[in-house]
Amino acid sequence: MKLVILILLGLTGVAHGAPGIYLRPVFEKSANGIFDQNKEVHFSFELNNRLKDPVEIKVVWQVMTDQKKSIGKSTSSTIKIQVGEKRVASYAAKIPRPGFYKGIITCSWEGGRLTKTVQVGYAPEKLLPPLTTESDFAKFWDESRARLRKVNPQYRLIHQPELSKGELNVYEVSMRSFGNIRVRGWYEVPKSKGPHPVILRVPGYGGNMKPIARFNDMIIFSFNPRGHGNSQEDVKGKPGNYWIRGLDNKEGYYYQGAYLDCVRAVDFLCSRKEVNPERIAVAGGSQGGGLSLSTAALDSRISLCAPHIPFLTNWDLYFKTSHWPEMDKWIEAKESRTWQSTLKTMSYFDTMNMAPWIECPVFMGVGLQDAICPPVTCFAVYNRVKGKKEYRVYPHAKHHVDKAHHPLVFNWMRKHFGLKLTQ
Repeated sequence: MKLVILILLGLTGVAHGAPGIYLRPVFEKSANGIFDQNKEVHFSFELNNRLKDPVEIKVVWQVMTDQKKSIGKSTSSTIKIQVGEKRVASYAAKIPRPGFYKGIITCSWEGGRLTKTVQVGYAPEKLLPPLTTESDFAKFWDESRARLRKVNPQYRLIHQPELSKGELNVYEVSMRSFGNIRVRGWYEVPKSKGPHPVILRVPGYGGNMKPIARFNDMIIFSFNPRGHGNSQEDVKGKPGNYWIRGLDNKEGYYYQGAYLDCVRAVDFLCSRKEVNPERIAVAGGSQGGGLSLSTAALDSRISLCAPHIPFLTNWDLYFKTSHWPEMDKWIEAKESRTWQSTLKTMSYFDTMNMAPWIECPVFMGVGLQDAICPPVTCFAVYNRVKGKKEYRVYPHAKHHVDKAHHPLVFNWMRKHFGLKLTQ
């Protein structure tokens, strides 16, 4: 490992903002913070002296895994920064295996101390944690889908005149899903002659999908699975506890119903004459990313899948790289509950285990600094997808993707659907 201090800019005048030493992560050696195998990994921060005087700073670096295990020894050096000067402090390291690693910089000076962390990825496409499927995994989902098919969907479309302006007709759609639960969504249909391609939009944790009035040549179905948005007649929404509802048993667990709700939404789309059944995409972020992946896995009628910052994947790694007191409290509430039994139940709903069933092209977005849906779990599912796939990593993003990602995804879909690309 080696320490490199690079001068970014000379004296630039006193910076605006609060006085002190300002640290900002930068990505010089890799624009997206992802490094290829057998290459050095670089962690970098821009240091900006906003004090009134030149300052001598002791810089200490430490590298850790995303599970907070140290890699090598800490390294230190001392630098002097003039008033208003900016420098980039970089740390280069040899990394032993594919994964995500945190570079921790600690800056100490007379009267102050500051620690910041930046995460980068090393050969993430080589990550292949083992599947956690139980022997009856496929049987469980075959039987669950068979039970869904026995439920009369009772599709109902309610025209929304106040929303049906310009080139779109908008409907609120209701239907019966797994367990005879009522679920709803918003259906936007171009007034032009079809059949049209479709984007099925699914929500983040506790989200409320609504019409977007964006395209006049594609149908948009903004769907709310049970407990979300306008689908709370039979299952009330409380975003803080979806993932522990019914978690004592795979049969009746919340995500059994939620996943099948999305399959029922595809059933609805394929029942409509204005829909081109060969061109159905599914997209969403966070929980919606997980729902996108599970829908593509459980339903071969999905032709494109676009998850970003996906939740609901690789629970074993998830709980090693993130901490959720809510789950700890749930397990501790009953003597019969253990981490082993909990992870066994959750394995049936782990999109990593479902990923080998995904046949359609996948386009994934990742926030490199995401602590809610850690990048290592995103690649755990991505690397198990066998078909065509691509991804974008946003190096500064936490639990989000850059604004540029969404038009990129829409154009990826439009290109596959043979439609004119948007600006």
